Amino acid sequence: MDFATFLIQCLNSLQYGLLLFLVASGLTLIFGIMGVINLAHGSFYMIGAYMAFALAPIVQASVGGGFFATLLIGTILAVLLGYVLEWAFFSFLYDREHLQQVLMTYGLILVFEEVRSLLVGDDVHGVQAPAIFSGTLPLGEMMTYPVYRLFVSGVCLALAIGMWFVLTRTRLGMMIRAGSTNREMVQSLGIDIRLLYRVVFAAGVSIAVFAGMVAAPLSSVYPGMGNTVLIICFVVVVIGGIGSIRGALLAALLIGVVDTFGKVLLPQAAGVLVYVLMALILLWKPNGLFRSG
Repeated sequence: MDFATFLIQCLNSLQYGLLLFLVASGLTLIFGIMGVINLAHGSFYMIGAYMAFALAPIVQASVGGGFFATLLIGTILAVLLGYVLEWAFFSFLYDREHLQQVLMTYGLILVFEEVRSLLVGDDVHGVQAPAIFSGTLPLGEMMTYPVYRLFVSGVCLALAIGMWFVLTRTRLGMMIRAGSTNREMVQSLGIDIRLLYRVVFAAGVSIAVFAGMVAAPLSSVYPGMGNTVLIICFVVVVIGGIGSIRGALLAALLIGVVDTFGKVLLPQAAGVLVYVLMALILLWKPNGLFRSG
């Protein structure tokens, strides 16, 4: 492997790891803070990808915007979707057993898949990257790297910093962290824990939808694409430590490196390397790399 190839794989690892963190961070918020096992989280990623495909012509015809206007409108719709879903379904699950949470969220997967099939069909679709980021950067004499991948990495990194700032440096973050530790005490202080959880869930859904929208130009948009993402997101949450945002970031970056270089160096074993990494880390630290919060 020459230096240019190594550099490209490093950039691919960073981009994949940051994008994976963006999806997994929403699951970390919902699973780690609210205590709800949300199997439908991968479906939110799929919804985002299909939004990037289906909303683009509608936005172009109505407001005249392009990819970034679609991102903005899609994110707003995702916040509303998360708020309604929490109010209608998830608000009844906090005191239920995990089995009931699994059954209901699995049912949501089936509903989302059927609605997707009715609205846009079962074909595979592609989404064009915005023209401003459609070029490439030269790496060495023979290789180039897409500018859009660098844009995705930058956006994911900015959102990770913003999420860290909100959770650790703001009053809202303080209430979220307190609510994850002692729900009754937070309620006794006059904080509406139901509204707080509704905000957290809406944020988690919007982050997953946003990740699906920015990832759509990097890969095809196809039925069931959220299932694989869901599995790897749970791996990120387990490795990083349930409820830990910084743990999710480190775990996602580690998985990005292992998966990307594994496909290049050990393609026959690439499918299991991530799970070998999870097993080794859990043998070393059974609770994950970091504790909650």
